Amino acid sequence: MVYWHQLAEEVLKGHKITKQEAFSILDAADDDILQLMDAAFIIRKHYFGKKIKLNMIISTKTGYCPENCGYCAQSIDATAPIEKNTMMTKEEIIAGAKRANELNSSTYCIVASGRGPTNRDLDTVTSAVEEIKNQYADMRVCACLGILRDGQAEKLKDAGVDRYNHNINTSENHHENITTTHTYEDRVRTVKNVRDVGISPCSGVIVGMKESKEDIFDMGQALKKLNADSIPVNFLHAIDGTKLEGTNELTPLYCLKVLALFRFMHPDKEIRISGGREVNLRSLQPLGLFAANSIFIGDYLTTGGQARKEDYQMLEDLGFELDIKNEEDQEVLS
Repeated sequence: MVYWHQLAEEVLKGHKITKQEAFSILDAADDDILQLMDAAFIIRKHYFGKKIKLNMIISTKTGYCPENCGYCAQSIDATAPIEKNTMMTKEEIIAGAKRANELNSSTYCIVASGRGPTNRDLDTVTSAVEEIKNQYADMRVCACLGILRDGQAEKLKDAGVDRYNHNINTSENHHENITTTHTYEDRVRTVKNVRDVGISPCSGVIVGMKESKEDIFDMGQALKKLNADSIPVNFLHAIDGTKLEGTNELTPLYCLKVLALFRFMHPDKEIRISGGREVNLRSLQPLGLFAANSIFIGDYLTTGGQARKEDYQMLEDLGFELDIKNEEDQEVLS
């Protein structure tokens, strides 16, 4: 117990987690999990108090993807039965923002499948974002449209996009085991491009894809180097018909250790428990929020999420508060 708390205090003083310390967190005895999460909470509380950020995702374009990512039901190689949809209209995207506002989501995430946006799809998104910003000035808009070409990041910035998500997903060493239709550097380059034009970079990982513990540490180091402001931590929800179907390496306790590690490695960054939290953390979901300070509400891209009433109840039971500007909206938890 003393060790974890001492390490947390050292992190608050500027200490950078070493590989050996990272392994000690991932290999922590299950009996020590409460002490580990309490130490992670020391760091989390220092920077974020008891605030929780809510994010809502909208899939504006589903399927029709030429990439072969082994975790994804939208992969060109996947046989999973999913509904395929071309790009939504501007009006549909704006309607999604209205729904996000009603759910007190501070960030509205506009996601589209594919390697990267066509100019036509980009025009639809940027036009929608301009209108969303006019209607909901306090709402943060995040776009997740794939690998960007020259000039596209600038267009998103000009339209008012606050944040761009492009996950590294896994370590550079493990990347080719997950996908071969684009490189690890392709992903890194897009994150750097959006950061260079002044958009807040969001990049995260998927844990549970047969990676090693060293891969997990390397992911954390890579995100530190990229200076990602927001880090979604996904836990693989293996889907039948994908390359990784049947993969089931995770336990709820191990997922908590991963979240604790990312808080220790990224003390002042937004850590978001993302896809797969319901099926992997299961009844231990509330404990994850002692390390993370953000969650998705509603459904994901091709899988369903926990009912929002259950999320609100979980946050109320924990005594946490929504990170929103209008404090009157806190009544949503009652």
